[in-house]
Amino acid sequence: MNSLPILPTISTTFIVLSAITVAVGWWQIKQRKIEKHKKTMFLAAIFALIFFIIYASRTIFIGNTAFGGPDDIKIYYTVFLVFHIFLATTGAVFGIVTLWTGYKNNLKRHRKLGPITSIIWFFTATTGVAVYLLLYVFYRGGQTTSVIKAILGF
Repeated sequence: MNSLPILPTISTTFIVLSAITVAVGWWQIKQRKIEKHKKTMFLAAIFALIFFIIYASRTIFIGNTAFGGPDDIKIYYTVFLVFHIFLATTGAVFGIVTLWTGYKNNLKRHRKLGPITSIIWFFTATTGVAVYLLLYVFYRGGQTTSVIKAILGF
């Protein structure tokens, strides 16, 4: 039995924690627990930031892992990965704007963006877990090349 790679496992855990805390924060605001909502959503943002720091550091210094599954499903994985990256990028931008509108007390805009951002983030986390499972659990990951190595030609 192969062991799971530590950094992807940790980063995936943080994105799941972020999604869970977003769900809790959503429930709190529905219950009109505004101060708890603020703290929980801030924690969700911290979890997402920790994920991003681990992910970006790993990508730059260690590299991305290529899909190691069967060639006949590689195209489906790639399309799914592109969809996930699109969701993650969109979710991050929406998340920053939603947090900012809440912080600035622009509640009219915050109330409109919050549910949309949360849904995007739930799909981002779900597809992120699926990518993790496809890369490291269901199939053995392929070759890994760091960005630095690829750029500098080491």
